[in-house]
Amino acid sequence: MSDMLKVSSSPHVRSKDTTDRIMLYVVLALLPASLFGVYNFGIRALILTVITIISCMASELIFEKITKRPNTLNDLSAVVTGLLLALNLPVSLPYWQAALGGVFAIVVVKMLFGGLGQNFMNPALGARCFLLISFTGSMTAFTFDGVSTATPLALLKNGEPLDVSLMDMLIGKTAGTIGETSVIAILIGAAFLVYMKVIHLRIPLTYIGTFFVFVLLFGGHGFDMNFAAAQLCGGGLMLGAFFMATDYVTSPITPAGQIVFGVVLGLLTGIFRMFGANAEGVSYAIIFSNLLVPLIERFTVPVAFGKGGKKA
Repeated sequence: MSDMLKVSSSPHVRSKDTTDRIMLYVVLALLPASLFGVYNFGIRALILTVITIISCMASELIFEKITKRPNTLNDLSAVVTGLLLALNLPVSLPYWQAALGGVFAIVVVKMLFGGLGQNFMNPALGARCFLLISFTGSMTAFTFDGVSTATPLALLKNGEPLDVSLMDMLIGKTAGTIGETSVIAILIGAAFLVYMKVIHLRIPLTYIGTFFVFVLLFGGHGFDMNFAAAQLCGGGLMLGAFFMATDYVTSPITPAGQIVFGVVLGLLTGIFRMFGANAEGVSYAIIFSNLLVPLIERFTVPVAFGKGGKKA
C-alpha cells in the first residue's frame, strides 16, 4: 500500500528534539558561563553549583516518591534549574541557603503546580527571589578576588564612577553572581542555543533593545552610550534575556506575543533599575512578565482561518 494512503493520529508534524535533548543543549550552553564563574570566583563556586543541582534533583525525586508519580529526573529539567539557580547566586552565599533555594524551586514553584510544563514562573528565578527576600544580606554580599565589593550596577545606582572598564565587564572581571559577570561567555552559550534552534532571538533582542532605549530616555544620563552599555553588560540582563526569558513553559508561544513579552520585560527592568531601590531588576521583571503570559497570548493568538471576517 502506498505511504500516501496511510493515516495516523495527530500530531502529523513531529520533531526529533525531546525534552531531555533540549535540556542537555541548555546545560551545554550554560557551561561557558559556569566554567568562567568557577575560574573567576574559585572552587566555592563549583561546590555551590553542585549543591544546588543535587538539592533540585533530590527534591524532585523525593516529591515524586511521596506523591507516587513517575520518575522524571531523566528529562534533566531539575539539572537545568539547579544550574541556573547557582549562576544567579553570589559565591559567598551559605551552602544551606543555596540548598534551600533548590528545594523551593522544585517543590514550591514546579512540582506543586503539576511538574514540568505546569509551573507559572521560572523555578530558578522564583527561588532566587525567595532567597533575596528571605536572606537579603547574604544575597547582596558580593566578593571579587576574595574582597567584598560593590557590583558595577550598584556603583552606577549610587552615582559613583565605575572602577572597571567596559572590556572588563564584557570579559567578566567584576563582582556579581557566579554566572552573570561574563557577557562573552553568556553570548557563546546563547549562540549555541540559537544554532541548535532551541531558542529564537525574538524575545532576547526585543528585551535588550527595549531596555536600551529606556535607559537612554529615562536613565538620567542623556544619550550616554557608556552608561547604557554598562547597564547592558552589568547584572543579570544577558543571562536572563537568553536563558530564562526564553523558557518554553513561561514565555508566549505566539510570535506577536513574544515581541510584546520582550517589550514588557525591557520596560519593567528599566523601571526597576532606574527608579527602584535595588540596582538589579531582571529577576522580578521576568517573574512579573511570566504572570502576564496568559493575558498576552489571549490577545495575540492568531485568528483561525475562516474566522474573524467581517459579516455581510
